[in-house]
Amino acid sequence: IPGLDLSSGARAGLTSFLAGVARTVIDRNVTINSLLPGKLDTDRLRGPHEAGTQEDPAAAAARKARISADVPARRLGTPEEFGQICAFLCSVHAGYLTGQNIPVDGGLYVSAF
Repeated sequence: IPGLDLSSGARAGLTSFLAGVARTVIDRNVTINSLLPGKLDTDRLRGPHEAGTQEDPAAAAARKARISADVPARRLGTPEEFGQICAFLCSVHAGYLTGQNIPVDGGLYVSAF
């Protein structure tokens, strides 16, 4: 995302670092995974971003449709969906999953593995 160069670099470094560390602690039942959020229906994407600015509902709906258009799911994810995936990773059911970067993005990231 333009303007987030320093943040993007830091996140890339942290993601790689944690993937390596995860493999050194799994034998002690410690798992480390990264959730990589895509386009979620949050205030950040809802806008407008200027304090005190009101946006008419039609413009807001049009912006949401534009943002969703390139997502294969054709919609934004919800914070609840993101939270449910996070809860799974914190559960005993994910005890054998570690060192993974998991996109939560409605299929936007294209990769087989």
